[in-house]
Amino acid sequence: MPWSREDLRASFEQAGDEQWQALVRHHEDAYPNPKPTPGTVCRGEADRLNEAGFGDTARYELLGSYAERVGPRLRLVHRLRDRQSGQIIETEPFEGYD
Repeated sequence: MPWSREDLRASFEQAGDEQWQALVRHHEDAYPNPKPTPGTVCRGEADRLNEAGFGDTARYELLGSYAERVGPRLRLVHRLRDRQSGQIIETEPFEGYD
């Protein structure tokens, strides 16, 4: 079963409140021209991880998702565990959602 928006939200929250708050601030601080909502970012990241081949949730465990604001963009990195090999995988940083 592929990753969902709810799975990614839980992953950002699991990594620490500051990760989720970075998504919230990215959206709110840009008022009156808000950036994508945290939910939109989570949906996009779920799609991106699924398309990158990490959507097999029986094989991959999502350990945490990390957000950092870089100017008008977000830099996002996800940590996963390959359940078959036990290897920890960290995705390449992705910048977007500006």
